[in-house]
Amino acid sequence: MGNLTTTEMPSGETDIVPESMVVALIAAASEVRARAYVPYSHFAVGAALLAGDGQIYIGCNVENASYGLTICAERNAVARAVAAGQRIFTAVAVVTENGVTPCGACRQVLAEFNPQLLVVVADTAGNQQRYRLSELLPAAFGPKHLIETQA
Repeated sequence: MGNLTTTEMPSGETDIVPESMVVALIAAASEVRARAYVPYSHFAVGAALLAGDGQIYIGCNVENASYGLTICAERNAVARAVAAGQRIFTAVAVVTENGVTPCGACRQVLAEFNPQLLVVVADTAGNQQRYRLSELLPAAFGPKHLIETQA
């Protein structure tokens, strides 16, 4: 068996992401990256999100002439997964030409579901880096920070 990457789930459990799954996530993110709609920035991004049940949800960035309406690949993948009923995520792979990490908005959305998510970023040359989401977004705001109010 290949290398394993350990990720701590929000409940404190440890989840193992097999190296073969990391490879599959990068491949899926690379494939969907080719379908990104990027007529303005020409900066294509592909993301592949691994749900707790082993399903992979993909997303690519979709730009808009009204730039603020652009949706990032990572949030696109999260929306697809949530629409399919998923709420537990263990890893995400993001592929760009130069291997950059997710933007702050995407980090915040991912942290909603798993602050310890394994984040694998890869470039088109095959180089990759791995992070915990908590490294990329320390002291993240989350559901635990909301004060419950009484009606």
